[in-house]
Order: sequence, then C-alpha cells, then structure tokens
Amino acid sequence: MTRYRPPSPHKSAYITPDGYAALQAGQQALWKRRAEVTVALSAAAAEGDRSENAEYIYRKKELREIDRRIRYLQKRLPDLTVVTTQASDRSRVYFGAWVSVEDGEGKEATYRIVGPDEFDPAKAWISMDSPMARALMKKTVDDEVRVETPNGLMIYYVVEVSYEPPV
Repeated sequence: MTRYRPPSPHKSAYITPDGYAALQAGQQALWKRRAEVTVALSAAAAEGDRSENAEYIYRKKELREIDRRIRYLQKRLPDLTVVTTQASDRSRVYFGAWVSVEDGEGKEATYRIVGPDEFDPAKAWISMDSPMARALMKKTVDDEVRVETPNGLMIYYVVEVSYEPPV
C-alpha cells in the first residue's frame, strides 16, 4: 500500500524561449540515453540470474527514472506557453524581468522571474510561482515588497527593474 500524497498545485504554464529550447534538448538527450541504457540492460539480463545481478537491477532503476522524466516532458511541453513578447510597461515587474531588491540591512540581490520549469537558484532565477516572485509582480522601483518566509515576514525594496541581463 502506498502513502497518500495530495496532488501538487498546478504550475504556471509560462516559459522563456531559451527555457523551452533547453527542455526540448533535455528530452532529446533522454531519448539517446534511454537507448544506451536499454542496450546495457539487455547485456546485463543476458548474464543470467537477475535476482542477484546488480548491473541489471541498477539499469532497470535507471530506465524507470528516464521513462518517468520523458513521460513528464511529453505531457508538459505541449501545455507550455512560450513568452516571446516583452512587457509594454518596462518600469514594472513582469515575467522575464531582472529585479534588484534590497533588504532592511542593505544587502542587495538580483533575481530573474522565469517559469517554474526553468528556475535555477545558481543563476538567481526564481519561479513566478514562488512567494518572492508573486510579491514582486507589478511592482516598480522604490516599492516596498513584503514576503512571508519560513523565517517570518521579510521586507524588501525594489532597487531596479530591467528586461536585459545584468552586466
């Protein structure tokens, strides 16, 4: 019997053109990897006893993970809306914007608001579904932003809004 997990909330269906291309490239790479794993799996299966064959067990697990990701991408990619137009009011924060914020202690951070399928903390790209991005939407320079975090309420001030990557 499995443990019940409530369905996760629906993600926004917006993505940048670069993010969409990256997901498509990832899907193609998975198909190539799947072919390699299938060959390795059949070679491991030919070795005999499958119950104690670590290579066979590992390849079956790897194939399951690849198939799960391919299924997800096959369902997700057709539902995505690629945002190619930029905001008409470039002084406000919308999808695709680079936003610099400052907290009460004077620490500054810059984030890019992207779709949930392409967020990357290492690049400071945040999902438009995140509490920070939702609080930033439609704000302009010098606006106060209140974000509820696990550590409590945080207050930020919008320092800059740009639709070009920072230099």
